[in-house]
Amino acid sequence: MSTDFYITSILPYANIIIKICRAYSNSQEDFEDYYQEVCLQIWRSKDNFKGKSNWSTWIYRLSLNVCMTLAKKERKRKERSFYPNAIDQESIEENNVFSDKSLNQLYDAIRKLSEVDRAIILLYLDELSYQEIAKVIGTNTNNIGVRIKRIKNRLKKLLDGKNN
Repeated sequence: MSTDFYITSILPYANIIIKICRAYSNSQEDFEDYYQEVCLQIWRSKDNFKGKSNWSTWIYRLSLNVCMTLAKKERKRKERSFYPNAIDQESIEENNVFSDKSLNQLYDAIRKLSEVDRAIILLYLDELSYQEIAKVIGTNTNNIGVRIKRIKNRLKKLLDGKNN
């Protein structure tokens, strides 16, 4: 990957990639792997970008797809391990390297959502319109508002400690 491509086409969108990778990873090491894989896939797939959407929309979609794929692989790997349902608390705590405690709590709650719900709320938190969210997710605009309302309620319960 050329430095120029990274500086002009990836670095301006690093916050998008960071948010998505953070929501799908459970440790600092996983986060770094996810970030690196997303950047690599952006570089590998750059010629597939047809300009039918904004570059940022394409970055969102690609980042989400890469992170969801990596998360599925990780789940399958853990299912084959000796303790398939054990939560690695140490890994989760490692992921809280960011200093803002309330932000860490929010990301912990977001990680408890389904993969699609995680994607939707991350896009919503980045203030994308319902139409843009629908385009990234690959669904229709009508159900985005309903899903966001349900996701917000679920997050509120998770943050209030009423539901794990």
